[in-house]
Order: sequence, then structure tokens, then C-alpha cells
Amino acid sequence: MKKSALITGANKGIGLEIAKQLVQKGFYVYLGSRNLEKGLEALEHLKAQGLTNVEVIQFDVTDNDSLKSARAEIGKKTDILDVLINNAGISGIPQNPSAASIDNFKEVYETNLYGVIRTTQVFIDLLKKSNEPRIVNVSSNMGSLTFQSDSNYAAYHYKVLAAYASSKSAMNMYTVHLAYELRDTKFKINAVCPGYTKTDFTNHLGTGTVEEAGKRIVKYALIDHNGPTGKFFSEEANPLTAEIPW
Repeated sequence: MKKSALITGANKGIGLEIAKQLVQKGFYVYLGSRNLEKGLEALEHLKAQGLTNVEVIQFDVTDNDSLKSARAEIGKKTDILDVLINNAGISGIPQNPSAASIDNFKEVYETNLYGVIRTTQVFIDLLKKSNEPRIVNVSSNMGSLTFQSDSNYAAYHYKVLAAYASSKSAMNMYTVHLAYELRDTKFKINAVCPGYTKTDFTNHLGTGTVEEAGKRIVKYALIDHNGPTGKFFSEEANPLTAEIPW
């Protein structure tokens, strides 16, 4: 039976590349998109490459009713979900910490933290029916408290994204707690940084390609029963073992 995966924020950038790579590896992919029209454009992009085992599921990770509708729609097609990739995320407005608005924090957290929690909780029942359930929470090494306090860290002096960075730190903590709760099951749940990637998200100023970023995420969607769980990985920051400090 073909394995299935759901990817949030998959209509462009890294999310779309993840979808492409998973379909190429034999998965049936549910391409999550907040905007249906953009999702359908992404679908046509994949089909033009001969990748047909994919369909668009419209939902917004900040809207619980939207997520429940998506769950019902996918539930009509399958009883099992093998992989969930929580990819949807926003950077928020660059602001100095002393003047950063609470509204900016709230908006970023709605997607980057609460959106991950909502999506995971809505689809966890389908994941529990898989023989190899995997959750990959797309994080950032900017969410590492250790790195952020290290003057040798590449982005040490870039301290205007407190909302974004802290949302990833909080999401990492959720990852640890969820992995602990499900430690005696077949779940493998990890936080993975795709690296500083050239996409719309970075205004195409990144140093890596979407292909590289996609491979980094997909790797942890495919780990076997001996693979890690409850860990934080960034191949960009640690090419040797990929594991990085919280």
C-alpha cells in the first residue's frame, strides 16, 4: 500500500519541493495550501513533471474549523496518514525587541506554534494507524537558544526577529514533549532546520537551494525504527552529525 504524507504550506518553496521529492519516492501526497488557487497552480506544476500522486487540500493552520474540514476530507480517502510535515510558517515583521509589537508576536505564534499544535492534534488519530508514523516540524537554527547567545553564531548580530526565533524555540519544546509522550510507540518526531534557503520566504537571499532543503526534511520523514526522535537537526549548522543544541 502506498504511503501517504500531508505537508502544510506546500504550494510553494520548500513545501512544494518536499511534496515533489516524496511523490518521487512513491508517496501519495496531500498538498496543504491556505489558498486553493495557489495550491492548484502548484498541483499543475507537479503534474507537468509527471508527478500525479498528489492532490490539494485547502486549509489554514490558524483556523481550527478549516483544519477539521481538511481532516474530514482526507478521512474520506484514507484511514491512515504516515507522515505529517508541519512546514507552514511566517517570519513576521523585523523589529527591535524593545519595541516589538505584541500583535506581531501573536500573528507569528498563531502560525508557527499554535498552527503546528492544531494540525498535529487534528491529524494524530490518522498517524497513529500507521506502522511508521513520522512528524517533521520544520524549524530553524535561529530557534536555538545556545546559538543565539553565542557570539560566533553566523546570525548572532541579527536580533530583529524575536517573534520568529522564539516561535521556533517554543515549537521545538513542543516537539520534545510530544516525542516524549509517544516514546514507547512507533512515532518518530523531530525538529529539522532546512537551512538558509533561496525562496520567497528569504527574499531569495538564502545560501542553499530548495532541492537541498527538501532533502534535509524528507530525510527525517523516511527514517526507520532505529532513527532518532525528539531531536533538533540542522545539517547547515552541523554538517558532521546534523544534531544541534536547543
